[in-house]
Amino acid sequence: MEVLIINQSEVAQLLPMGECMDIMVETLGALAQGNAILPLRPVMWLPERVGALGMMPSYLGNIDAMGVKVISVFPGNLNTEYDSHQGVVLLFETKNGRLLAIMDASEITAIRTAAVSGVATKLLAREDAGDLAILGSGVQAVTHLSAMLHARKIRRVRVWSRDGDHARHFAERESQRHGMAIEVAATAQEAVKNADIICTTTSSPEPVLMGEWIAAGAHINAVGSSVPHTRELDTAAVVKSRLFADRRESTLNEAGDFLIPRKEGAVTDEHIQGEIGEIIIGKIAGRKSPDEVTLFKSLGLSVEDLGSAQHIYTQAIEKTIGTWVELGGNRHA
Repeated sequence: MEVLIINQSEVAQLLPMGECMDIMVETLGALAQGNAILPLRPVMWLPERVGALGMMPSYLGNIDAMGVKVISVFPGNLNTEYDSHQGVVLLFETKNGRLLAIMDASEITAIRTAAVSGVATKLLAREDAGDLAILGSGVQAVTHLSAMLHARKIRRVRVWSRDGDHARHFAERESQRHGMAIEVAATAQEAVKNADIICTTTSSPEPVLMGEWIAAGAHINAVGSSVPHTRELDTAAVVKSRLFADRRESTLNEAGDFLIPRKEGAVTDEHIQGEIGEIIIGKIAGRKSPDEVTLFKSLGLSVEDLGSAQHIYTQAIEKTIGTWVELGGNRHA
């Protein structure tokens, strides 16, 4: 049995941000309609929590496919040549359970995570929102800038990072890439002042965005934390926001940005307004007024990887991209 191998650069070629955002609308809509199977992801931590191995299986009925992402998470890779998220996405068909493709997970994760934030921004940010603040200057900062440019007409961009050199390199590189001037802020507070779209894309275990800094009417995409014991937003930021999730169950089990304020007694489970997919299918409303603060808490879902992988696989065959290898899987005589 032959399996298609699709590497990191090929994933980037086959999954443009605009197309990925369209796929995420379909995927999250299918999830909200109950047309998916999505177990909570098991995570195996190494001693002293220096790194973890996450396993994320799922099934999507709208494309009749199943798959799993297996990914290592090593936050300490910030100053190395390696991404903090590395691994593979495995795509299977559901008639005979054949493995169809093995794909680089780092690029899929980078693109689809930002694409979901882009969808959330289209659904929740004010129509005239265009003052963007990005906290963080790594991989997700790069892809989130692209997604925000797809979601709204961005007129100003500010970036902040704990490492000033990283922020300056980000601003120089992305200014040239997108043909716009990106400002470097000295502090996170300076970066978000009067911003109406804020993306937190850091690896910080403690808050980098405080509620008192957030302007009325802002929309926030909180992306960096995906475990119960870390958060990027302080309690005040969560309390003042209408909170939307990619998936309620995941938020109640994994989102430190929500779980820590809940433990403090500042919010209850009812603070979660609903899921992004529920807005897509018209089950719930999104933004209700120009002045309210909306918050999308992103945790990343395996169905997002699966929807992306199916699209990549289809495009790869159509464009004859990737490498076929003989792997096995045939029945023994």
